[in-house]
Amino acid sequence: MQSHRIDLLIVFGFAWKLPPSVLSIPRLGALNVHVSMLPKYRGPAPLLWAIRNGDVTGGVSVHRMDENFDTGNILAQQDGIPLDDDITWAGYCRHAMPVIKQLLMTSLSLAAAGHTGWAQDESMSSYAGFMEKEFNVVDWSMSAHEIHNQVRTHRYMRSQQYPVAKIDTKWRRLIRTSLEPADGLAVDCGTGTLWVIESEPTNSPL
Repeated sequence: MQSHRIDLLIVFGFAWKLPPSVLSIPRLGALNVHVSMLPKYRGPAPLLWAIRNGDVTGGVSVHRMDENFDTGNILAQQDGIPLDDDITWAGYCRHAMPVIKQLLMTSLSLAAAGHTGWAQDESMSSYAGFMEKEFNVVDWSMSAHEIHNQVRTHRYMRSQQYPVAKIDTKWRRLIRTSLEPADGLAVDCGTGTLWVIESEPTNSPL
C-alpha cells in the first residue's frame, strides 16, 4: 500500500479492525461507512441489532477510523432510513444507498479540506456484536414482538437453517411471522400472540 501513495481509504462492511500501521498510510486518513447513528450500535452488526430491537428507522454515519471500533470523529450522518417490517437486504439498500452516496460526497469534501470531524458522545454509546448461538432458537416464553423481530433478523441475514421453533412436538424453521391476525398458525407467546405464516420442517437444534 505504501508504494501506491494512497490519499484516502474508505471502508464499508468490513468487520475487522485495521492496525494503526495501515490507518497511517492514507494522506487524508481512513473513513468508515457505518450503518447506525453512532455512537449507537458500535461494532460489527449494527443493522442486525436495530432489527432485533424493533427500531422503526436506522441511520448511517461516515466517520474517521482510529485504533478502536467505530469510535472516530464523525464527518456526516443521517437518521430516518426505514427498516421495513418485511425487511430484506435489497429493500434496505433501496432506502439506504442514496443516503450513503450523499453522506460520502459530503465526507469526501470535508476530508479533502482537512476537517477532523466531530467527537462522538461516549455517554450515548452502545455495542452491536454478532448474534449469540441462543438467538437461533425461539423461546415461546418471550414476547410476540421479540420473537417476530428474531424472525425478521434471521430473514434479513438470509439464514438457511434458523430460527427454529418447536411447534407441538415438531421443530420448524420460521420464515415469516406476523403480529397482526393472518393466515397461519396462531401461537400464544409470553406476551401477546404471534401468527406463523411461513415455516418449514427442520431437524432438532439439540
